[in-house]
Amino acid sequence: MTEIRKKVLKEYFEKILSGKKNFEVRIADFECKEGDVLILEEIDDKRNYTGRKIEKKVKYIAKTKNFNFFKQEDVDKYGFQVIGFD
Repeated sequence: MTEIRKKVLKEYFEKILSGKKNFEVRIADFECKEGDVLILEEIDDKRNYTGRKIEKKVKYIAKTKNFNFFKQEDVDKYGFQVIGFD
């Protein structure tokens, strides 16, 4: 089991905290596998940490290259991963 720290904007952090959002879409530039723990750290609009964090166990990963959310050069290099968690 690996702990993976990632920043999350406040609006998405709140949805994760409430249970409404139980997945993440990220550039696949890091290794992530089932059983790992995502430590999601809230940041504000200026990208400053707020001090709040949530730990979520990874239960499913799907990788693809068919989204348009990120820079094309990053997509070409890494692809995507969709991370589902409890």
